Amino acid sequence: MAYDDPATFATKAKAFLADGLAQGLQVRYVSAGSSDEIADLREWLLGELAPDRADAVHIESVRGTYGVGHVVSGVKQVAAYAAATSAALAAGFAGLRVAADATPLVVTPAQLDAFARYEHQIDRYMIGHPFSAMCGYDRAVLGADAVAELACMHPVSNARTMFRWHAAESGVALAGEIDRSVQTLFRKALRRTDLAQGEPVDIDVAGLDFVDHHAIVELDELGRQHQARIVLRNPGYLVARIVQLMNLDFVGVGESA
Repeated sequence: MAYDDPATFATKAKAFLADGLAQGLQVRYVSAGSSDEIADLREWLLGELAPDRADAVHIESVRGTYGVGHVVSGVKQVAAYAAATSAALAAGFAGLRVAADATPLVVTPAQLDAFARYEHQIDRYMIGHPFSAMCGYDRAVLGADAVAELACMHPVSNARTMFRWHAAESGVALAGEIDRSVQTLFRKALRRTDLAQGEPVDIDVAGLDFVDHHAIVELDELGRQHQARIVLRNPGYLVARIVQLMNLDFVGVGESA
């Protein structure tokens, strides 16, 4: 979620976590706010929504959890949330829900690159596990371009992006429109996706409304880097025709798997 006022994110996070508590989930809020703000939020969540289970709500600070200047390890962070989800289930909750103001974790180019990679990895984990999360990004601090690099890695976001490249049950999904104006952004998104070397990749493109040949070349290069056959599933006529007309080594089209 992109926001322009921290209070806006706090309000959305409160509603998101309250909904999780109503579903029987354990909830966690990672805040960039002051210790007083964190204490007030925990008191409200417990007092109003979970007065009988103190372990239903965990509130942490970004600074206290990660420190200053931390570059997130996607593998370690996914493992940490997987362990926390398992612990929540063992404690009798239906799963785990997290709201985090991630702004302090993406202020440098290295942080942004690492966190965008992590976003794809955690989305992949969420598909098959009772874990959900909402991350907040302050546009005033990060700028619209940085927010777009993160937003395009999710199926849903309030930040407008021309395309979405995200984890899906089929493997990966690509939706929206891709032309030369977003080629650099698209290339970054592809490079931030971990693919198994040599294993075929299915990409659901049912929601892809427009793509030019430059983007198809980028997909072919992705396949080349991983020595992996890339199959575009459920393509529209335009996508299928472009692929058929190009001499590609690693990209092909196919029906629903």
